[in-house]
Amino acid sequence: MKHIPLFITLVLLISCKGKTKEVNYSEENLDVTTSIYPENISKVFDAHGGIDVWNKMRSLVFTMPKQSGDEVTTTDLKNRNSLIEMPRHTIGFNGKDVWLYSKDTTPYKGNARFYYNLMFYFYAMPFVLADDGIIYENVEPLVFEGKSYPGIKISYESGVGESPEDEYVLYYDSETNQMAWLSYTVTYFSKEKSKEFRFIKYSNWITVDGLLLPETITWFHYENNVPTTKKNDVKFINTKFSNEKPDVKLFETPKSATLIE
Repeated sequence: MKHIPLFITLVLLISCKGKTKEVNYSEENLDVTTSIYPENISKVFDAHGGIDVWNKMRSLVFTMPKQSGDEVTTTDLKNRNSLIEMPRHTIGFNGKDVWLYSKDTTPYKGNARFYYNLMFYFYAMPFVLADDGIIYENVEPLVFEGKSYPGIKISYESGVGESPEDEYVLYYDSETNQMAWLSYTVTYFSKEKSKEFRFIKYSNWITVDGLLLPETITWFHYENNVPTTKKNDVKFINTKFSNEKPDVKLFETPKSATLIE
C-alpha cells in the first residue's frame, strides 16, 4: 500500500563527483512519512505530535480507573504484544496466543480475545490508523451541533487483524486538525460487514512525551449512524511511553493461564 517515491530512489542512485557509491539501505534514515499517507490524515498525525515521534516509541502503559479497581495496560508498540492487569484477572497476548489468568475463583465475564487490544486501539488514536494494511478514503463530513467535521474512512486489507471487516471513520476539526470523533463498526462476533456505526467523541487531550493523547473519551448514543446524546466517559491516567523494548517475558503465558480460542 505504501511506496517510496521515485524521486527518493533517484537521489540515492546519484553518485558523488562521478564515483559510484554503495548505499547500505538498512542504515539509511529516510524520512518519507509525509509522502506515504494522504495529506488530510498526515495533518491529523502532525496535530497530535507527529508520526515520526510515535514511531520512536517502543512501549505504552496506561491505567483505566474502574469501580472494580484499576486496569493497567502495557503494549509493545512494535509487535502489539499486550498485558492487561486487573484486580482479579490478567489478559495477555504473546504474539500468538491470547491468554487469561485468574487470580482467584471469580469468573471473567468478558470476551478476552475481543478485549485484549480493544482499549489500546481506542486510546492510541489517531496513530494506530497509520498501521500497515490500511485503506484511506474521504467521506462526507459529520455535522454535530451545527459544526461540520471532515471524515476519513479507514478499512483494512484482507487478513489484517482479528476483524479485517471492521471499518472506522476519523472525523477531525478542520481548524486545528485534531481528531474529534471516531465512528466504528463491530464485526468480531458476526464476521460480516456491519452498517451500524457507533460513536466516540475525542475532546479532552493531554500531551505525553510530545504526543497528544486523550485524557477522556466519551461514548455517545446514536441513531441512523449519527451521534445523539452522551452515554458514558472512560478516563485514562498514568500514561507512560518508553523508547526501550519491553521485556518479552512480560507477555509470556503463565503456567496456570487458559488459552483463549
